[in-house]
Amino acid sequence: MNLVVGATGLVGGHVCLELAKTGKSVRALVRPTGDRGRIEVLKSQKVDLVQGDLKEPATLEAACAGVATVISTASSTLSRQAGDSIETVDRQGQLNLFEAARAGGVRHFIFVSFPPMGLDFPLDRAKREVEERLRGSSLAYTILWPTFFNEVWLSATLGFDAANAKVRIYGSGQNKIRWISYLDVAAFAAACVENTTVRNKVIQLGGPEALSPLEVVRIFEKIARRPFTVDHVPEEALRAQKAAATDSLSESFAAIMLGAAQGDTIDMTEARSVFPAIVGRLSSVREYASRSLNVSSGAGATSA
Repeated sequence: MNLVVGATGLVGGHVCLELAKTGKSVRALVRPTGDRGRIEVLKSQKVDLVQGDLKEPATLEAACAGVATVISTASSTLSRQAGDSIETVDRQGQLNLFEAARAGGVRHFIFVSFPPMGLDFPLDRAKREVEERLRGSSLAYTILWPTFFNEVWLSATLGFDAANAKVRIYGSGQNKIRWISYLDVAAFAAACVENTTVRNKVIQLGGPEALSPLEVVRIFEKIARRPFTVDHVPEEALRAQKAAATDSLSESFAAIMLGAAQGDTIDMTEARSVFPAIVGRLSSVREYASRSLNVSSGAGATSA
């Protein structure tokens, strides 16, 4: 049995679906207050549902019973649930899950985190503490470090409003990033299950090519056949925002925006070696742009 924690979230739900479609047994940790639509999708795929909460250790012990592999994608960063925070979910909640997994005889813990950015902020500290706990235990682990998600960072939520041809760019926009689809992250995480070659490894994950935000804008402009208005947020402003933040989530978001401004090309050598099939079919920014703009991937676009 494979337990997915974060199963009603962006990545976790698709990890469940990836596992289910390959015939692997899947148990999803869900909360009574979880997204009903996403829970119904899990039910439709015959995913076993168990109620629990990272903030309630006793529920995790029951969830881990009979489980061989735990895949955790859970984070408070996009949550609007009462009591969720970086401290209660990303730090202590994940540590609660680790302890329940260890006590329950789980053999493999797959943790979806993110690569260090060379900055000190609450979310980074939480992720590194969990990673260190995993590394220092006898429990086999795989830590995945995906870079920036297309569907989050190239969306109107964070100021990349392609539908209205208005985008916000953090910093100069010249530093390259290997943008990745959350669907590909889910595929990587699911492929780690029952894969002995990924045990006790940290694997960096990125998309098929490194593109600067300004190069991304040009791709969208070519597909949309219209110019975009670009607004830059200077790195100095992001540093000031981070310093002035009054809560851990605001500080963390400011820091991650600063990390985006600095770029993240990552090293795909390990991922290419372990997951050649997935790396060979990674979704590109151009494909994402075409879907976002409801345009055929070949229409109206030439090579950037």
